[in-house]
Amino acid sequence: MKLRLRENSIRLRLLQSEVKKLQETGHYSETITLGLSPDQQFVYAIRILKDYKEVSAQIKNNHFEILLPDNTAKDWIENDDVVGIYQTQNIDDVLDLKITIEKDFACPTRPMDKDNLDAFPNPELSC
Repeated sequence: MKLRLRENSIRLRLLQSEVKKLQETGHYSETITLGLSPDQQFVYAIRILKDYKEVSAQIKNNHFEILLPDNTAKDWIENDDVVGIYQTQNIDDVLDLKITIEKDFACPTRPMDKDNLDAFPNPELSC
């Protein structure tokens, strides 16, 4: 799962096997070890919640998580025509967080990229 942070936006891109695990278990996460010690870790995750109302993000104790309503997740996972989930989370009167979750497409200009083996077929044949 790729994580991209820029200004006040977050984007996750998931490979086919990651989407499948999310569908099967309702959760997918990855861990990045930071600093000079293995106990300095940052976990980022995506979780499906039953009866949840809208896509949102939260962070607690070095654990960042995007929460998805089950109906939104199901439509994205099962529908090949739905590439992404796009949500703006209001923080306060001035600040919003843009959240994007997308299927990671194969890049034909980098055919030897290891992610291409598990990526979704690219409908546009470009990256």
